[in-house]
Amino acid sequence: MEARAAEGGFPIVGPLVGRLLEACARLVQARRILELGSGFGYSALWLARGLEPGGSLLCVDGSAENAALAAETFRRAGIADKVRFEVADALALLDRTAGPFDLIFNDIDKEQYPVALPKILSRLRRGGLLLTDNLLWRGRVASEEPAAPSTLAIREYTRLLYASPDLLTVILPLRDGVGVSLRT
Repeated sequence: MEARAAEGGFPIVGPLVGRLLEACARLVQARRILELGSGFGYSALWLARGLEPGGSLLCVDGSAENAALAAETFRRAGIADKVRFEVADALALLDRTAGPFDLIFNDIDKEQYPVALPKILSRLRRGGLLLTDNLLWRGRVASEEPAAPSTLAIREYTRLLYASPDLLTVILPLRDGVGVSLRT
Protein backbone atom coordinates (compact mmCIF):
# COMPACT_ATOMS: atom_id res chain seq x y z
CA MET A 1 0.00 0.00 0.00
CA GLU A 2 2.83 2.38 0.79
CA ALA A 3 4.38 1.69 -2.63
CA ARG A 4 1.01 2.29 -4.33
CA ALA A 5 0.66 5.59 -2.49
CA ALA A 6 4.19 6.67 -3.46
CA GLU A 7 3.70 5.71 -7.11
CA GLY A 8 0.40 7.55 -7.36
CA GLY A 9 1.36 10.52 -5.22
CA PHE A 10 -1.53 9.67 -2.88
CA PRO A 11 -1.11 10.98 0.68
CA ILE A 12 -1.26 8.40 3.46
CA VAL A 13 -0.65 8.70 7.18
CA GLY A 14 2.41 6.43 7.11
CA PRO A 15 3.38 3.71 9.59
CA LEU A 16 4.16 5.98 12.57
CA VAL A 17 0.73 7.65 12.53
CA GLY A 18 -0.78 4.28 11.64
CA ARG A 19 0.64 2.82 14.82
CA LEU A 20 -0.83 5.78 16.75
CA LEU A 21 -4.27 5.07 15.23
CA GLU A 22 -4.07 1.44 16.31
CA ALA A 23 -2.88 2.36 19.81
CA CYS A 24 -5.66 4.92 20.27
CA ALA A 25 -8.29 2.41 19.17
CA ARG A 26 -6.93 -0.05 21.74
CA LEU A 27 -6.77 2.61 24.47
CA VAL A 28 -10.49 3.35 24.20
CA GLN A 29 -11.33 -0.33 23.60
CA ALA A 30 -13.07 0.69 20.38
CA ARG A 31 -16.03 -1.35 19.24
CA ARG A 32 -17.29 1.28 16.76
CA ILE A 33 -14.93 3.42 14.69
CA LEU A 34 -15.81 5.97 12.02
CA GLU A 35 -13.21 7.04 9.47
CA LEU A 36 -14.01 10.17 7.47
CA GLY A 37 -11.92 10.42 4.30
CA SER A 38 -10.66 6.87 3.92
CA GLY A 39 -8.76 7.05 0.65
CA PHE A 40 -7.90 3.53 -0.43
CA GLY A 41 -7.94 2.11 3.09
CA TYR A 42 -4.40 2.51 4.42
CA SER A 43 -5.35 4.10 7.74
CA ALA A 44 -8.39 1.80 8.01
CA LEU A 45 -6.03 -1.19 8.20
CA TRP A 46 -4.38 0.32 11.26
CA LEU A 47 -7.69 1.26 12.87
CA ALA A 48 -9.10 -2.23 12.26
CA ARG A 49 -6.09 -3.75 14.06
CA GLY A 50 -7.10 -1.83 17.17
CA LEU A 51 -10.76 -2.89 17.16
CA GLU A 52 -12.13 -4.97 20.01
CA PRO A 53 -13.35 -8.45 19.02
CA GLY A 54 -16.71 -8.09 17.28
CA GLY A 55 -16.05 -4.42 16.57
CA SER A 56 -16.77 -2.59 13.33
CA LEU A 57 -15.25 0.18 11.25
CA LEU A 58 -17.30 2.44 8.99
CA CYS A 59 -15.24 4.16 6.28
CA VAL A 60 -16.41 6.91 3.93
CA ASP A 61 -14.74 8.39 0.87
CA GLY A 62 -16.13 10.16 -2.18
CA SER A 63 -14.26 7.98 -4.69
CA ALA A 64 -15.64 4.69 -6.03
CA GLU A 65 -12.14 3.86 -7.28
CA ASN A 66 -10.76 4.23 -3.74
CA ALA A 67 -13.59 2.04 -2.44
CA ALA A 68 -12.73 -0.73 -4.90
CA LEU A 69 -9.04 -0.60 -3.98
CA ALA A 70 -9.92 -0.61 -0.28
CA ALA A 71 -12.29 -3.58 -0.64
CA GLU A 72 -9.54 -5.66 -2.23
CA THR A 73 -7.09 -4.59 0.48
CA PHE A 74 -9.54 -5.46 3.25
CA ARG A 75 -10.25 -8.85 1.67
CA ARG A 76 -6.54 -9.69 1.39
CA ALA A 77 -5.93 -8.54 4.98
CA GLY A 78 -8.78 -10.69 6.29
CA ILE A 79 -10.74 -7.79 7.76
CA ALA A 80 -13.51 -7.39 5.18
CA ASP A 81 -16.07 -8.64 7.71
CA LYS A 82 -15.16 -5.80 10.13
CA VAL A 83 -15.22 -2.92 7.64
CA ARG A 84 -18.05 -1.22 5.77
CA PHE A 85 -16.98 1.28 3.11
CA GLU A 86 -19.44 3.84 1.77
CA VAL A 87 -18.90 6.01 -1.28
CA ALA A 88 -20.45 9.27 -0.12
CA ASP A 89 -19.84 12.81 0.98
CA ALA A 90 -18.59 12.66 4.57
CA LEU A 91 -20.90 15.43 5.79
CA ALA A 92 -23.93 13.72 4.22
CA LEU A 93 -22.92 10.43 5.83
CA LEU A 94 -22.63 12.13 9.21
CA ASP A 95 -26.14 13.53 8.79
CA ARG A 96 -27.59 10.05 8.36
CA THR A 97 -25.38 8.04 10.71
CA ALA A 98 -26.17 7.61 14.38
CA GLY A 99 -23.55 7.39 17.08
CA PRO A 100 -22.11 6.82 19.44
CA PHE A 101 -18.68 5.96 18.11
CA ASP A 102 -15.71 5.19 20.33
CA LEU A 103 -13.20 6.73 17.93
CA ILE A 104 -13.59 8.99 14.91
CA PHE A 105 -10.70 9.67 12.53
CA ASN A 106 -11.18 12.88 10.54
CA ASP A 107 -9.20 13.19 7.30
CA ILE A 108 -11.77 14.78 4.95
CA ASP A 109 -11.33 17.80 2.68
CA LYS A 110 -9.78 20.41 4.93
CA GLU A 111 -12.31 23.11 4.02
CA GLN A 112 -14.98 20.88 5.60
CA TYR A 113 -13.22 20.47 8.95
CA PRO A 114 -14.98 23.33 10.83
CA VAL A 115 -18.44 22.40 9.52
CA ALA A 116 -17.90 18.73 10.37
CA LEU A 117 -16.84 19.27 13.98
CA PRO A 118 -20.29 19.69 15.61
CA LYS A 119 -21.60 16.70 13.65
CA ILE A 120 -18.62 14.63 14.75
CA LEU A 121 -18.94 15.61 18.41
CA SER A 122 -22.62 14.68 18.52
CA ARG A 123 -21.65 11.16 17.41
CA LEU A 124 -18.60 10.65 19.64
CA ARG A 125 -19.16 9.07 23.05
CA ARG A 126 -17.83 10.65 26.22
CA GLY A 127 -14.41 9.15 26.80
CA GLY A 128 -14.02 8.58 23.06
CA LEU A 129 -11.28 9.97 20.86
CA LEU A 130 -11.39 12.28 17.87
CA LEU A 131 -8.21 11.99 15.81
CA THR A 132 -7.61 14.58 13.10
CA ASP A 133 -4.93 14.47 10.41
CA ASN A 134 -3.01 17.35 8.82
CA LEU A 135 -3.34 19.95 11.57
CA LEU A 136 0.15 21.35 10.95
CA TRP A 137 -0.50 21.45 7.19
CA ARG A 138 3.19 21.44 6.23
CA GLY A 139 3.74 24.46 8.48
CA ARG A 140 1.29 26.63 6.57
CA VAL A 141 -0.99 27.08 9.61
CA ALA A 142 1.79 29.07 11.31
CA SER A 143 2.82 31.07 8.24
CA GLU A 144 2.21 34.81 8.08
CA GLU A 145 1.81 34.60 4.30
CA PRO A 146 -1.69 34.98 2.82
CA ALA A 147 -3.46 31.70 3.45
CA ALA A 148 -5.42 29.41 1.15
CA PRO A 149 -8.99 28.45 2.14
CA SER A 150 -7.78 25.02 3.31
CA THR A 151 -5.25 26.62 5.65
CA LEU A 152 -7.81 29.05 7.04
CA ALA A 153 -10.21 26.15 7.64
CA ILE A 154 -7.58 24.15 9.54
CA ARG A 155 -6.77 27.19 11.68
CA GLU A 156 -10.46 27.67 12.50
CA TYR A 157 -10.96 23.96 13.21
CA THR A 158 -7.96 23.95 15.55
CA ARG A 159 -9.32 27.03 17.33
CA LEU A 160 -12.67 25.24 17.75
CA LEU A 161 -10.98 22.10 19.10
CA TYR A 162 -9.12 24.03 21.77
CA ALA A 163 -12.12 26.26 22.62
CA SER A 164 -14.53 23.36 23.09
CA PRO A 165 -15.41 22.64 26.73
CA ASP A 166 -16.18 19.07 25.63
CA LEU A 167 -12.68 18.29 24.35
CA LEU A 168 -9.19 17.96 25.75
CA THR A 169 -6.93 18.37 22.72
CA VAL A 170 -3.25 18.04 21.93
CA ILE A 171 -1.57 18.25 18.53
CA LEU A 172 1.24 15.75 18.05
CA PRO A 173 3.97 16.77 15.60
CA LEU A 174 3.94 13.43 13.78
CA ARG A 175 4.20 13.75 9.99
CA ASP A 176 1.75 16.56 9.11
CA GLY A 177 0.34 16.96 12.63
CA VAL A 178 -2.23 14.73 14.32
CA GLY A 179 -4.84 16.15 16.67
CA VAL A 180 -5.81 13.89 19.55
CA SER A 181 -8.99 15.08 21.27
CA LEU A 182 -10.57 13.32 24.23
CA ARG A 183 -14.33 13.83 24.53
CA THR A 184 -14.88 14.81 28.18
